[in-house]
Amino acid sequence: MALRSVGILSPGDMGHTVGAVLREHGLRLLTCLDGRSERTRALAAEAGIEDVPTLEDLVVAADIILCILVPAEATGVAQRIAAAIRTTGAGVLYADCNAIAPQTVRTIGAAITGAGGRFADVGIIGGPPKQPGTRFYASGPGAADFAALSDYGLEVRVLDGDVGQASGLKMCYGALTKGLQALGTELLVAAKLMGLEETLRAEQEQSTPDVLGWLSRAVPTMPPKAYRWVGEMEEIAATFAGLGMTPHIFAGAADLYRFIAETPIGKESPETRDRDRGLDGIVAALADALG
Repeated sequence: MALRSVGILSPGDMGHTVGAVLREHGLRLLTCLDGRSERTRALAAEAGIEDVPTLEDLVVAADIILCILVPAEATGVAQRIAAAIRTTGAGVLYADCNAIAPQTVRTIGAAITGAGGRFADVGIIGGPPKQPGTRFYASGPGAADFAALSDYGLEVRVLDGDVGQASGLKMCYGALTKGLQALGTELLVAAKLMGLEETLRAEQEQSTPDVLGWLSRAVPTMPPKAYRWVGEMEEIAATFAGLGMTPHIFAGAADLYRFIAETPIGKESPETRDRDRGLDGIVAALADALG
């Protein structure tokens, strides 16, 4: 598949970094910033992503559109893209890269293909791809065409199977990483509130040092992202419920991230967060918010 331009909806934390990588490898990057925040506009400009006036302009100009949003916005944006495809007759490939349940992505895929577009289910594992290590797993009828982005700086792995496989993998992986952060954060805050933090820390250093070390690296960057992880936990809960398993573990994780998002440290942005605030500082701030 010959590529010239790629659309990004939306150039936020992950999207603008993906766009910057593709642009550095020779592609033209486009977006539609109608209704987006000033921060998103600044990130798009930083990455050299061009703004077009309407979604109709975007679906006509782009060869592939990557949708990278908070999970709660994925269906609504897909419906608007489907309407734009129907209006223009564009045959654009739409890649849903959001952290959503397989049943959600199947509904989105049906909307896009029903309008005349092409579709790939994509699950991103890893952080913004500023360096190698982020994987883009793809499944469904458009996966092979999406894999053309491997020639432009992304690591794409095509999965056997239809729409839902890539999202299912993302759900299981996110359940481990973000679920473990939720569990670790909650128990550490509980220990702080009971005056047991030093005793617990000593025990963890002796019996589970690897887990403690991972939490010490992961949790300090989490609060500004907590608002986005609420929807992801809800999608994981829906994934597991659809398989006949309990949704309650991850409904609880969503509740924790919802609480964190409303605290002062949750309202910081990735750019403004205190980078000297480590795990202990996060735990203390959350315990104070409960007091």
